[in-house]
Amino acid sequence: MKIKVVLEPQEERGFTVYAPSLPGCISEGDTREEALRNIKEAIELYLEVNEAEVKTVRGKQIAEVVL
Repeated sequence: MKIKVVLEPQEERGFTVYAPSLPGCISEGDTREEALRNIKEAIELYLEVNEAEVKTVRGKQIAEVVL
């Protein structure tokens, strides 16, 4: 899966990085490489389904889709 991210250099130092297609998914890093590693982890956590948080309702199922 590929997700586009936006890197914004900060005046003080480092980068803020976010995924526009995933509202609220944002991270940062002191270097470009660190920022990209951090946003990758943030995206993985953002997309992770916590089955314990899904309410059990008749007829609902959890499935995985690989992109």
